[in-house]
Amino acid sequence: QVQLVESGGGLVQAGGSLRLSCAASGSTFSRYTMAWFRQAPGKDREFVAIINRIGDTTSYADSVKGRFTISRDNAKTTLYLQMSNLQPEDTAVYYCAAARGIFVTSPDLYDNWGQGTQVTVSS
Repeated sequence: QVQLVESGGGLVQAGGSLRLSCAASGSTFSRYTMAWFRQAPGKDREFVAIINRIGDTTSYADSVKGRFTISRDNAKTTLYLQMSNLQPEDTAVYYCAAARGIFVTSPDLYDNWGQGTQVTVSS
């Protein structure tokens, strides 16, 4: 198991930027596919971005493509999400998640989750 702790959320105006971090511990970080999900009030948890174990393959939800960038530093055992041109519809709790042996976007297949960090975008 890997323990995950997100940070970097906050309140930002529309058009602004934030960088989320997810610090991992307890297991070998480089063995895990990592992903970001988000959940807005009253909505299901949805996929945002995913990155493979060595960081050379990524994929994004259409709603964030071109605005968000996922990256990882295996030496620092940290996952990042750089978010630019934020919009009110990006308001949600953002979660990082880890899984071994798969590269999938369904949250049901991830068994390691952080506690989440709130991102609020004002118009």
